[in-house]
Amino acid sequence: MADLIEGIDPRVVRANLERVRAEAGEGVRILVATKYVPDNELPSLADAGVELVGENRLQDLERKQALVGDRFEWHFIGALQSRKVRDIVPRVSLIHSVCTDSVLAKLETHAPPETQVLIQVNVAGEQSKEGVAPHDLGDFIARCPTTVTGLMTMPPFTEDPEASRSYFAKLVDLAREHGLHELSMGTSQDWRVAVEEGATIIRLGTAVLR
Repeated sequence: MADLIEGIDPRVVRANLERVRAEAGEGVRILVATKYVPDNELPSLADAGVELVGENRLQDLERKQALVGDRFEWHFIGALQSRKVRDIVPRVSLIHSVCTDSVLAKLETHAPPETQVLIQVNVAGEQSKEGVAPHDLGDFIARCPTTVTGLMTMPPFTEDPEASRSYFAKLVDLAREHGLHELSMGTSQDWRVAVEEGATIIRLGTAVLR
């Protein structure tokens, strides 16, 4: 696991946010991933103007919300375990990672129909990653008991941002095919390419925090 990011400077974060916002444009939301942000550094993010954050694990979400819950809008961006759906749903405004039948079953039991979710798509067909296969997407969306607003993907890791472009473009095509508008794609190393292809949410860590 990567080290926690200590000593976050609100001035640096604010400057990074302003730079990314200027480049990305008004139609793109900047989600700051707080997986490696220590609890005591969260107020610095709020002071710097961060509005939207994403957490990967329920236990971290619960703990951090207890400290600074009302200072951010919260999304869940980690692998979604079906047994934790009930506790995650009331804590976030959007879940980015719905992709299994077991999660659909728990959403039907524990989430009101208006709960907003994104379907995670394994565009590259990587065995090591979760996600719905593109050819199964239509059926999966039809069976989702909550409101599907868009799609999310994580392309294969690469040092070259351009290598991610084709995967982002494929997600855009899938969203258009299924009448969806929200596209969560792009992280610190490839967010510019994601924005060029049509991302509406970019999930950033070091690009904002350092």
